Amino acid sequence: MPPSELANADRKYQIHSLHHPIDEQDTLICASGNGIRIRDTEGREYIDGLSGLWNVNVGHGRAEMAEAAAEQMKTLAYFSGYAGSATIPSIMLAERLIGLAPAMAAVFFTSGGAEANESAFKTARYYWRALGEPEKVKIISRIHGYHGVTLQAMSATGISAYWKMFEPRVPGFLHIPTCYPYRFQAPNPGETPGAAAAGELEKAILREGPESVAAFIGEPIHGAGGVIYPTDDYWPKVRDICTRYNVLLIADEIITGFGRTGRWFGLKHWNVTPDILAFAKGVTSGYLPLGGIMVTRAIQDVLDSVEPANRWMHGYTNSGHPPCCAVALRNIEIIEQENLVENSAKMGDVLFHVLQDTFADHPNVGDIRGGKGLLAALEFVEDRRSRKNFAVQKDFGNRLRSELRHRGVVTRTRSAAGEHPAPGDQVLFAPPLIIGESDIHALVAITKEAVNAVLRS
Repeated sequence: MPPSELANADRKYQIHSLHHPIDEQDTLICASGNGIRIRDTEGREYIDGLSGLWNVNVGHGRAEMAEAAAEQMKTLAYFSGYAGSATIPSIMLAERLIGLAPAMAAVFFTSGGAEANESAFKTARYYWRALGEPEKVKIISRIHGYHGVTLQAMSATGISAYWKMFEPRVPGFLHIPTCYPYRFQAPNPGETPGAAAAGELEKAILREGPESVAAFIGEPIHGAGGVIYPTDDYWPKVRDICTRYNVLLIADEIITGFGRTGRWFGLKHWNVTPDILAFAKGVTSGYLPLGGIMVTRAIQDVLDSVEPANRWMHGYTNSGHPPCCAVALRNIEIIEQENLVENSAKMGDVLFHVLQDTFADHPNVGDIRGGKGLLAALEFVEDRRSRKNFAVQKDFGNRLRSELRHRGVVTRTRSAAGEHPAPGDQVLFAPPLIIGESDIHALVAITKEAVNAVLRS
């Protein structure tokens, strides 16, 4: 089908995520990919600056991933993963994942990240009810946090644009300020942003009553909400607060897992162990849909000790789907064999330093974020001294995304939003973990050209 006919069929028949026809006038229809690059139906090539959607960690076009899926499909394409049945790939993958996250004890598989967080919330509530504390149901999350858009996950997501056309949200979810060093200033002299933001968690727990709070959820480093890095004291303080008040800590590692931050999992940077770890995206590098949660021994023991009538009544048709698990196993092998966790750390340092060298003196770049793997961002402002954002009407972020694409880079931009504190327009970077130094320089050089083009127009 010719490109123009494909575009017409797309507009006519498909409802996209975050759908509105205004965004479908110049749709990028991706036809193929190889390494860190993709091609559209017109044959134009682009650097994939966001790894698809934060997930193509091993790069595009890996034949060995397709072969792993095909071999498993020829052997066994599907069988139920409900209690009383299992498949070889799901067993092998569960054991493999626990080897990568040894503080965890057991795994439940889902089809993706939103389902993983849904499972985490239900497990937190189940855990406390099984221990005789059914009133512990509230979930605390953070402004700028993104945890998915199913109804419960959307209620945890701290970005208000996702709520307004679907409210009322699920009761029992509340939001606190996050550790956002560029925008969230500590109120007390000598206090770090991390200590102040962790203090907001403690205040919320005490305000709601520890006896009513089941869990706190957070991404080790924010992703879709703006690649916001915490100060190094934040997560250890959060862990201490959760332990002190008997609140479960859920780590949303859906973006930050599987080498994205230069570690297998993001919280490893701070030697913090969660009670529940949600994962997806990079576990298969997007080659097939898969996600899940890992839980500690304490939680597994509770699930295993209840009476049969009180069993964990939760599950999905595609939990432990054999080809998806086979692809995840091959994906983990590739990450290990090609030292991609180490490459992510090394190239992440290069990306951060090149961004600093290129934009440190730029009058409209307020903040440069990065330094932990291939996860970075620039935040733009109209005035650096006051940190005043560009007016929404200037549409800086969307115009920047268009200029980047015109020059051969596809990535995510985020426009100034209604949350408080309101971030500036941002461009976010999360290229495949196979990227090399020359492509990083190309990515940043194109970004500079695109930024200056927007500012000139």
